[in-house]
Amino acid sequence: MRLVVVGAGYVGLVTGTGLSDLGHEVLVIDREPSKVEQLAAGNIPIYEPGLGDLVRRNKRNGRLTFATEIPQEWAAADAFFIAVGTPASPDGAADTSAVFDAASAIAKIALRSAIVVVKSTVPVGTCDAVQAHIDGGTRQGVELEVVSNPEFLKEGDAVNDFFRPERIVVGARSEGARRALRALYAPLQLSGERLVITDPRSSELIKYAANTMLAMRVSFMNELSRLCHATGADIHAVRLGVGSDSRIGKKFLYSGPGYGGSCFPKDVQALLHLGKVHGIPMRLAEATHQANEEQGDFLAHLVERMLTGTSGGSLAGKTVAFWGLAFKPETDDVRDAPSVRLARHLAMRGARVVGHDPEAGPNFLRALSDVTAARPGSIVTVDKDYDAVEGADALVLLTEWRSYRAPNFAEVKKRLATPQAGQSPVVFDARNIWRPSEVLAAGLRYQGIGVPSTGSTVATPPASSRALS
Repeated sequence: MRLVVVGAGYVGLVTGTGLSDLGHEVLVIDREPSKVEQLAAGNIPIYEPGLGDLVRRNKRNGRLTFATEIPQEWAAADAFFIAVGTPASPDGAADTSAVFDAASAIAKIALRSAIVVVKSTVPVGTCDAVQAHIDGGTRQGVELEVVSNPEFLKEGDAVNDFFRPERIVVGARSEGARRALRALYAPLQLSGERLVITDPRSSELIKYAANTMLAMRVSFMNELSRLCHATGADIHAVRLGVGSDSRIGKKFLYSGPGYGGSCFPKDVQALLHLGKVHGIPMRLAEATHQANEEQGDFLAHLVERMLTGTSGGSLAGKTVAFWGLAFKPETDDVRDAPSVRLARHLAMRGARVVGHDPEAGPNFLRALSDVTAARPGSIVTVDKDYDAVEGADALVLLTEWRSYRAPNFAEVKKRLATPQAGQSPVVFDARNIWRPSEVLAAGLRYQGIGVPSTGSTVATPPASSRALS
């Protein structure tokens, strides 16, 4: 098939590249000339393991090309995919203006009947509205059917998710559109049926429901971690006991600094707004969002108490090292990342933050440019992980990159600043991946999320067994 993908962001680039690797001829377009030039040269503007090799291989084979607009020779494509951003508006609603702009461009150029596949995450009813929007804008004799086909790609594992999907959701009205998408995705179904065929509105809601339910599990475990701090319970024991119930399962039961990224925060807010529009309060989604906000505050207060002995104490002259700046491993995405929120909090209270991340350092600094402009030198990044610890008053682990999972704690202690007499240097494990006994053996104080600060009576599982969100 000849396929056009509108949008060379995270979803569009992975989708277009994946489809080209299945043997289709794919054109990916984007309005940013610099991004198109970068991609045309074989350079990837985002960090996603395995994606760069796929892009370069399919460009070499002539199946994948990039442009800033749809050229006339692609006007007879078999399908047009819309994979543009739908950022949150101030009220939490998803901004779908880019979706409608893409649909208008497709309607103007299409020379033959085709399907328009909306991969962007959009509110319920958007595909129906887009259908109405383009029905009057196409050439005579050209019929475009709008289909919902939401993406389920995890940043850091998107290539695997594309080629080995747990499900492919298709919301289509006609049997012809269903057949077309079934044929398109047939190579991904050789080991079994993965298509979930439904109507566009149900398909749109599936995406929001899935992300909100996962976010809900994360927030509930984070609330329980705060209760563990208050009661002396151990969140590891709670997680093992709860996750052993087959009705609940073990995934997404890890406490931490709160969720971030491009999906959970935005989609939870969008579902809240959708409920308000229709007069159906989304109580659990609202609580999920509130719990996540409170977890960020809780993390900041824990770090303050580590540094000053009290919450709200002065942080002037204190330096805090961050290991991990991306919202999760294997990505350079810092959107709504706990690191950004915590760095802003600490810097505004007089502390200096020195961060390290294998990929996300530049994006982290860009996200905090307003703080660094107001307080030059208050937030910096370094290229080597242990250099971030040099002279710091505390080390905070925020992202569970593999390179952080088995550090040399003796080296960490050597590099940290010497605390007041009678105290040991402190590390804060906001992902609960370190073994407290190893930290304590190196002469360091340990603080996790929802675990006793002197060590846990339940062994922390190997980091490789964690289900990353």
